Amino acid sequence: MSISSVQPAQAITPPTVHGAWQLLSYCVEEQSNGNAFAPMGDHPSGYVIFTPEGRLSFMLSAEGRQPGASAEERSSLLSNMIAYTGLYRLEGDRWITKVDVAWNPEWVGTEQTRFFSIDGDLLTVRTPWRVMPNWPEKGLTRSIVRFQRCR
Repeated sequence: MSISSVQPAQAITPPTVHGAWQLLSYCVEEQSNGNAFAPMGDHPSGYVIFTPEGRLSFMLSAEGRQPGASAEERSSLLSNMIAYTGLYRLEGDRWITKVDVAWNPEWVGTEQTRFFSIDGDLLTVRTPWRVMPNWPEKGLTRSIVRFQRCR
């Protein structure tokens, strides 16, 4: 009888989404032709933060935003940012946020679904295909957002 040394298999832990992520890029893809455009410029800024307790904070801001001098200029600043927070849950390759505060009041009380993948310190996020009120003439579009894990 021989005794062999059996090592338990190492559990492979998938990368966690928890923590802070800094925006690398934001583009919108058109389903009809595959064209992509950068609605917030080539160098927008932003972060997404996931707490282990289940809260998400998401903020994107267009490149080159400047303070508004008039009421009209200040109100137009809402069109070149995205900000929301809420409780999120993970379901496979999706996170679903129950929005409780948002720059767009229409989102409050809704569930926002995002598809995501993590490759090392890179988080890639895709929205579902939808017609956006900002560019309805483009038909179905989806946002593709890339983040780098903050260290």
